[in-house]
Amino acid sequence: MSKIVILGAGISGHVAAAHLRRKLAKEHNVVVVSPNSNYQWVPSNIWVGTGRMKSEKIFFPLAPLYKKKGINYYQAKAISFFPEGDLKEQKPYVLVEDVAGNDKGKQHKITYDYLINATGPKLNFEATPGLIPGTNKIYSVCTYSHANHAWDGLSTLIKEMKAGKKTRILIGTGHGKSTCQGAAFEYILNVEQELRRYNVRDMAEVTWISNEYQLGDFGMDGMLLSYGDMTMKSHEMVEMIFEDRGIKWILGAGVEKIEDGIAHYENLEGEHKIETYDFAMLIPSFSGHGFKAYDKNENDITENIFKGFMIVDADYTSKPYEEWSVNDWPETYQNPSYKNIFAPGIAFAPPHSISKPRFSKNGTPIFPAPPRTGMPSGITAKLVADNIIDSILLGKESLKHKGSLGNMGAACIASAGYGMFKGSGVSITTYPIVPDYKKYPKTQGRQLGKTFGDIGLAGHWLKLALHYAFIYKAKMRPFWWLIPE
Repeated sequence: MSKIVILGAGISGHVAAAHLRRKLAKEHNVVVVSPNSNYQWVPSNIWVGTGRMKSEKIFFPLAPLYKKKGINYYQAKAISFFPEGDLKEQKPYVLVEDVAGNDKGKQHKITYDYLINATGPKLNFEATPGLIPGTNKIYSVCTYSHANHAWDGLSTLIKEMKAGKKTRILIGTGHGKSTCQGAAFEYILNVEQELRRYNVRDMAEVTWISNEYQLGDFGMDGMLLSYGDMTMKSHEMVEMIFEDRGIKWILGAGVEKIEDGIAHYENLEGEHKIETYDFAMLIPSFSGHGFKAYDKNENDITENIFKGFMIVDADYTSKPYEEWSVNDWPETYQNPSYKNIFAPGIAFAPPHSISKPRFSKNGTPIFPAPPRTGMPSGITAKLVADNIIDSILLGKESLKHKGSLGNMGAACIASAGYGMFKGSGVSITTYPIVPDYKKYPKTQGRQLGKTFGDIGLAGHWLKLALHYAFIYKAKMRPFWWLIPE
């Protein structure tokens, strides 16, 4: 009998648990440890944050589902890793702390044969002074509770605009190294659409602020897209979208401090500027959770397992941007020091960014961290689960399931509005996620046809359909596994 422990119940953790439980006999123990009591479908937070969908539509409690499916569940947070066990406990284990119930605050050990670290990122709001949601007119859509609060703030602002108040809205990234530009991009389009729906668009100046060098970078160094019969650069497409909607933009901006209604930022020229606002939604930087790791003698071995996020089978050799390669990126998400530990999704440490590193004249890094959310999180979680399943069934290590961001595609569908006949969507697919300049030297490292953009109502329909499909899949309804990651 094998015991597989999964830390985290987001997209990666939940996908891994579902596939492990479906494919392994009941004699094998699948355990999920998460501080969260609910599963949430994060991409739909955008609609919650504009009041177009109730948060109850995007989350559900984990405990009843896991009990029904035969998955053991602990509402706890990981504290530290003991991949060799210790002098008392010979099996490897994680030290966790209960976060609910009568045992709240109590720490205990959970042993494992295989460990999947799917803890994702820490939302590092603290990295930017004053960025905490709920203060300084700052909002977030990173969680459903944040998104509820964002709609409260936005709806209040809309009422003020209806009463005649001119306002300024600022949406984008809240740190020089933030990622998830796609979520902010989608939110600004939805906010702008809601202003039109409430007939107050003329009362608001809407501005995009980002650490991107060009619009449409999205942390992927931009793209050359097939767009209908044309070929278009992603920055040209996003410029067209923003110009059509009257959205202004500030680029190469590293937000360094937030005060009440004032965003302080540094640009690539090294200038320190401000942007005032009445409502702001700025994506924070992501960081690791600060886990510690110890060997059997309780010596600190954190650096063998973590590099901020978890170390996996990537090439972490420091090298100039010109020497970066798709071969630097991991394929199995296995920790090289402890072969029974894996880290799919956002939990793994990337070898470097995807976008070209840029620094202000003062030396401040202002460029996006690499995105690993959504589709890549699900795909990497499934391949990790499949390798563990094969290893258990074969009785020896098997790593035949592989998937690098250098040979993996991703689709991003950014809705702009909500409704069967009034919504719209900006659809962008990219293949591969990490550009391969040797294989596709004339198309900026990506394959045209598989890398394309589109704008229209059909994209919104697809986004809405995916919401219901992935909630169905997450609830493990009949034949859920037929829905791809």
